Amino acid sequence: METEPQTSLAELARVFLKLGTIAFGGPAAHIAMMEDEFVVRRQWLARDEFLDLIGAANLIPGPNSTEVAIHVGRARRGIPGLLVAGACFIIPAALIVAAVAWAYVRFGQLPAVARVFYALKPVVIAIVAQAIVRLGRSATKSWTLAAIGAAAVLATVTGVNEIVVLLASGLLAIAVTRRARPTLAATAFVPMLQASAGGIAQVSLATLFGTFVKIGAVLFGSGYVLLAFLRADFIEHLHWLTERQLLDAVAVGQMTPGPVFTTATFVGYLVAGGSGAAVATIGIFLPAFAFVALSAPIVARIRRSANASAFLDGVNVGALALMAVVTYQLGRVALVDLLTWGMALVALLLLVRYRVNSAWLIGAAIVIGVARALV
Repeated sequence: METEPQTSLAELARVFLKLGTIAFGGPAAHIAMMEDEFVVRRQWLARDEFLDLIGAANLIPGPNSTEVAIHVGRARRGIPGLLVAGACFIIPAALIVAAVAWAYVRFGQLPAVARVFYALKPVVIAIVAQAIVRLGRSATKSWTLAAIGAAAVLATVTGVNEIVVLLASGLLAIAVTRRARPTLAATAFVPMLQASAGGIAQVSLATLFGTFVKIGAVLFGSGYVLLAFLRADFIEHLHWLTERQLLDAVAVGQMTPGPVFTTATFVGYLVAGGSGAAVATIGIFLPAFAFVALSAPIVARIRRSANASAFLDGVNVGALALMAVVTYQLGRVALVDLLTWGMALVALLLLVRYRVNSAWLIGAAIVIGVARALV
């Protein structure tokens, strides 16, 4: 699958800096832009090779579109290309989000800014809801997986740790699909994880870094699953954010280009300023670089494994369950009157029925918010 190195690091940097600056619309849009750039225009990869990279990204935790970018860099120039492509795709978005976070901290309490975010939040809820519906169609391939997803919803509502939900969903899918019980070591691992997740860490840059490394290392599925982890860690466990701040962070992640995971940059800035933004960004993306470097040489064997395939199916429905519960919880904060309900429903209709790009909806919400502020 890997091509001969024939691309300079400077060219890799240029193309990924460009993509990181203009890639609005979420992971699906990012991957579509990369397919056009690398398969159609530059012909760096055959379409089958590019599809293999997408499949490889789906088999490991982390932000899928960013991992596809990292895979492309590795395919062109090995480990140096991996580092350059990933960093250049992430940096523009992280800098933009950090600038927005600075403005938010300085001016976010002004009534005009609050009205803009008032209009953004229901649209964000609609975008996440649409992603759940779209991903649910492919994730719930059978009644068994649907049942695992329902159990994951129940577990999440009753307070089970999100990592435990994902791990248990994957193990249960293996047990059902392969008609074998998980090993004793694996089943013992679940309560150990749950028991270790209860403490509240001391507020520090080390805690911030460790929290985001953990999230980046275990988060499967869409970038929207990030909401569940952020809520569990920063609202329920650490008490560093409010529900409103989390919704605003998600809105910023949607209205800016590049990976949705740069929401971490915004959270880090709110918690600890510029150093917090840098630490959070490095922490959440670091596992993706490691996973791509380690998994790329053995991707073909992993994809042929029935157990790995079943585990991934289970993890995906567990991730959807986390998304659904958190969307409901955040929706109770965002949808507060007839106008916000109306905006959410119209946005959902436009997304599902007419497939309007989410970037246009975010732009329209900003215009509505600014108009409200002026009036």
